[in-house]
Amino acid sequence: MNKFKIKYLVIISLLLLNSCSYEPVFSNKDYGFEINEVTLLGDKDVNRNLKNNLNLIVNKGISSGKKYNLSIDTKKERRVFSKDAQGDPLKFELVLSSTIIISNNQKTLITRKIDKNYIYNNLSDKFELEQNERIIIDNLSEKIFDVVISLIMNLNDS
Repeated sequence: MNKFKIKYLVIISLLLLNSCSYEPVFSNKDYGFEINEVTLLGDKDVNRNLKNNLNLIVNKGISSGKKYNLSIDTKKERRVFSKDAQGDPLKFELVLSSTIIISNNQKTLITRKIDKNYIYNNLSDKFELEQNERIIIDNLSEKIFDVVISLIMNLNDS
């Protein structure tokens, strides 16, 4: 009897979750703005992630909204956050710094500096450490992208 209740509960919960109309925040086509030109300077890994995210909304052919130009200068820095008694690093801090300039018709509208950081443990396996750093860079880059889109949306509202 217990197995029947569990199966019934799982089926009901799947049906309920499946029927909710979940939609990602930036999935709709009309943002109310258009990004004409994107200039990316600095760290190539961070810029690649930002470019992949921005390609979803750059020049979608929507002429109803305002048009903006975007310039982003990124820097990546890995620092030793703490060391053990022998002086070997125990924790690292990865800091992504971005300077964002949003302009419209040669006029600078917003200049903002964004810093995102993450502290993580050192690993003896350097390949695994590099993979972890790549994942951290992806996540921090996405957070920077979210801030950029929020800035443009707030600018577009006013």
